[in-house]
Amino acid sequence: MNKPNPDDRRDNESKIKRAMSATKSRMEAAEEIIADTDNKKIKQDLKAKNDRRAAALADMDAEMKQEAEYNKNHD
Repeated sequence: MNKPNPDDRRDNESKIKRAMSATKSRMEAAEEIIADTDNKKIKQDLKAKNDRRAAALADMDAEMKQEAEYNKNHD
C-alpha cells in the first residue's frame, strides 16, 4: 500500500511568491492589450480575467502570510 508523503511546507512561501509574481505579470500584459485594442469583446474578457486574478492574488497573499507564520513557529 502506498504511504502518503509527509507534509513539507518549507518552500510553500517561495512558491506562492513566484505564483503571485507570474499573476501580476499576466495582469500587466492584459492591461497593455486592453489599452491597445478596440475590440470590446477582448477588453471585456481580459477585464474579467484580471478581476479573477486580483481575487486570486488576495487569496495567495493570505495563504503566503499563513505559510510565513507557520514557518516562523516551526523553525
